[in-house]
Amino acid sequence: MVADMKVLLVEDDPSMQTALRRTLQNRGMQVDLCGDGREALARWQAGAPDVVMLDLTLPGMDGLLVLEQARRAGLATPVLILTARGTVGDRIIGLNTGADDYLPKPFDLDELEARLRALHRRAPAATARTNEPGVGGLRCDRESGAIHWRDQILELPPREAALLQALLARPGHAVTKERLFELVFPGETEVQYEAIEVVAYRLRKKLTPTGVKLVTLRGLGYLLKAE
Repeated sequence: MVADMKVLLVEDDPSMQTALRRTLQNRGMQVDLCGDGREALARWQAGAPDVVMLDLTLPGMDGLLVLEQARRAGLATPVLILTARGTVGDRIIGLNTGADDYLPKPFDLDELEARLRALHRRAPAATARTNEPGVGGLRCDRESGAIHWRDQILELPPREAALLQALLARPGHAVTKERLFELVFPGETEVQYEAIEVVAYRLRKKLTPTGVKLVTLRGLGYLLKAE
């Protein structure tokens, strides 16, 4: 048995919530409950669950939209969709949106547990990607330094790549121009300080298709912000 698996259960039916939480807790899992789509996305981002169980029909935000926005934000947690929408077309839509498995209601509890544990066993690579620095689907590979947007490598000139790597290393925080200059132009004493603004301008334009903005904070520096 996998100890202390953390499951985010996104389900708006109170009786289903109660039954599933009791069952999963009895089988050695930690369960965080949520019945609203928008709240679920915030909990997912803040709580780092091992597996997400996601119903599709939710108040606040439809489950497929929750899943789509989570994947766009770079959240790679395995997702098991639980829903009464059991047609082949619905399953294909869910899987294409980013789900890892699909279990239509009603379902057998033993099968549910088996699927959750299988997703948890396959999760280490996804978890490692989630723990890499990232903003809005952009992430930086810790070992290679390659910058990825979703599943594609983002090709950038060296200086723009160095600037983006520095910002991705501190997601949500401003990095001073002085620090960025040191990282982008190491040892290049002949380069004017204002050159960092030119690199930032070029990078800002290239980030437009990703939906991530390079924001200038007067007196503080630059930071990345997902739309």
